[in-house]
Amino acid sequence: MDFTLSDEQEMIRRMVREFAKNEVLPTAAERDEEERFDRVLFDKMGELGLTGIPWPEQYGGLGADYVTYVMVLEELSRVCASTGVMLSVHTSLVGWSLYTYGTEHQKQTYLRPIAEGKKLGAYSLTESGSGSDAGAMRTMARRDGDSYVLHGSKIFVTNAGEAEIYVVFALTDPQLKQRGCSAFIVEKGTPGFSFGKKERKMGIRSSPTMEIVFDNCRVPAENLLGKEGEGFTIAMRSLDGGRNGIAAQALGIAQAALDASIAYAKERKQFGKPIAQQQAIAFKIADMATKIEAARLLTYQAAWRESRNLPYGKESAYAKLFASDTAVQVTVEAVQIFGGYGYTKDFPVERYLRDAKVTQIYEGTNEIQRLVISKMLLADS
Repeated sequence: MDFTLSDEQEMIRRMVREFAKNEVLPTAAERDEEERFDRVLFDKMGELGLTGIPWPEQYGGLGADYVTYVMVLEELSRVCASTGVMLSVHTSLVGWSLYTYGTEHQKQTYLRPIAEGKKLGAYSLTESGSGSDAGAMRTMARRDGDSYVLHGSKIFVTNAGEAEIYVVFALTDPQLKQRGCSAFIVEKGTPGFSFGKKERKMGIRSSPTMEIVFDNCRVPAENLLGKEGEGFTIAMRSLDGGRNGIAAQALGIAQAALDASIAYAKERKQFGKPIAQQQAIAFKIADMATKIEAARLLTYQAAWRESRNLPYGKESAYAKLFASDTAVQVTVEAVQIFGGYGYTKDFPVERYLRDAKVTQIYEGTNEIQRLVISKMLLADS
């Protein structure tokens, strides 16, 4: 297994790093403070081809692989985790579902503008009574002639309000529970589709998270994604790739915290010498760097397997679990290295810590990752 990046991948990395430094970083703290989403950044990412990295050119994509994709997410998340998760949901969950299960008409109508960055995607699975237990959803979809009528609500929808295309999961046969779940493509502006509460969050504050509501929302039957009853499979399979995206996001946050800690430790003096020369600080930095490199290898391994159409569900769970735990551990240590300054908004490490925590929660909590991993290992044995 060779993780040496190709010349093209190195070129993309340099381009994204430059874009992140010049376009994303200057307003990252301000957007976090104001809880403000900047659509211009998404539009610019579309112009650079970053909104359709793994999709073929025939659907408006860049035609690259998933290793390139997680590399881009890592670079963006090093300066702004909100930008990272916006792209992750747009690509790993929405784009992947459309590419894998969509008809040719659906791919041309919905995946192409997603890949080209002309429209933003959102993914709607979680409800107030069904988070980790996705099979307990209550949103219904009733067939009525050449349409489905949706009724219910979803919460914690990333990109909601800003997105134009929503992949929504609802029960077409409630008696079958999760085996009666189906997936639908719903466009913003469809009558009966509205937005509810906008969440005020601890971290990733410039990424909008909202409730969406369906009140007799009529969706064309041709917007059924996959087959009736296939929704739960679509949801679970898309989350495997989504975990790769969140692992990359967590990796970027952790790397940013390490970079800031090293720079500060070399500059800050205590007892007449830089604190980097103190064993207590030096050992923290060594441990942080080691965990980050291990997280990077797990994340790139999962992406490498996905790129080659190899099973990657277990590997994506490994990556998401370890990378998110690492992000929290590393950002806690970063705040400690900065001392009292780390607890203030004068330095970015407090934002890194706030942003890191949610990576242990969304795309399947880390408790769920441990359940997924243990079930797979026990089944294999």
